[in-house]
Amino acid sequence: MALRYFVLDVFSDQPYAGNPLAVVLDADALHTRQMQRIAREFNLSETVFVQAPTCEEALARARIFTPNKELPFAGHPTVGTACLLAELGRAPQGEDVSFVLDEAVGPVTVRVVRREGFPSFGQLSVAQLPLYGPDAPPVEVLAAMLGLKTQDILAEPAGPRSVSCGVPYLMVPLCSPEVLASVSFDLVLWREHLSKAWADHVLVYARGQEDDWRLRMFAPGSGVMEDPATGSAAVALAGALASENGERSGSWSWLMQQGLEMGRPSKLYAEADKRDNEVCAVRVGGHSVRVLEGKLLY
Repeated sequence: MALRYFVLDVFSDQPYAGNPLAVVLDADALHTRQMQRIAREFNLSETVFVQAPTCEEALARARIFTPNKELPFAGHPTVGTACLLAELGRAPQGEDVSFVLDEAVGPVTVRVVRREGFPSFGQLSVAQLPLYGPDAPPVEVLAAMLGLKTQDILAEPAGPRSVSCGVPYLMVPLCSPEVLASVSFDLVLWREHLSKAWADHVLVYARGQEDDWRLRMFAPGSGVMEDPATGSAAVALAGALASENGERSGSWSWLMQQGLEMGRPSKLYAEADKRDNEVCAVRVGGHSVRVLEGKLLY
């Protein structure tokens, strides 16, 4: 049998940048073991299998796999799948439409904006608001794991901490983009200190030169040594920035750039809303470009 699939570059308005994503359509006949093996065959950071939804409000179910495991939620798979379904006429049509994808984390609301002559722009709203996890390892451990000096890691205003908006991240703030570029990830130390932790994905970030944020993300436990664009990390960071900014209410937006060190420049547009000192919404969006399509034989 054969299934139709597409490869998209997500969080980029140009092909061969951003984060590659494979999307397999009409995958209801596949069982979990088959999907995991197919994801390993694609060997991208994530592969999505589109199935019939399990909840009434959803347009489709999206099961998301890294080469090593299934994820409850991920950013660029959600954004890319939403854009693809709209482009193929499998979602509500119009210049600016919203619908729901059924993911393991829960129903995820997505928005797709399409303008003639421009790549589709997709945005997701998280199903899980920011959740803080256990304390981070000592800064000496983190510095050694990242190949940095302890003074390269910022202790203020928040310092390293674990946060999740669906996928937990150990978030490590650095003093400059130049330090970010010099990170050398030590897999042995990661295995020793983080492989069994609540947050085993590591997000390092720094404020950029033009008040944007620069990101790098390492997820060896998922079979992804470094990811060029990570929407679930961007929303975790956006949720944390909104939670920690001292304002009781407001709305904020950030440009987050990732993948520059990998030659896969990516732009993620993150937003957060806060009311009565509680974060009430977090979103991330970006463009998506189709680069490949074919038939998967199984």
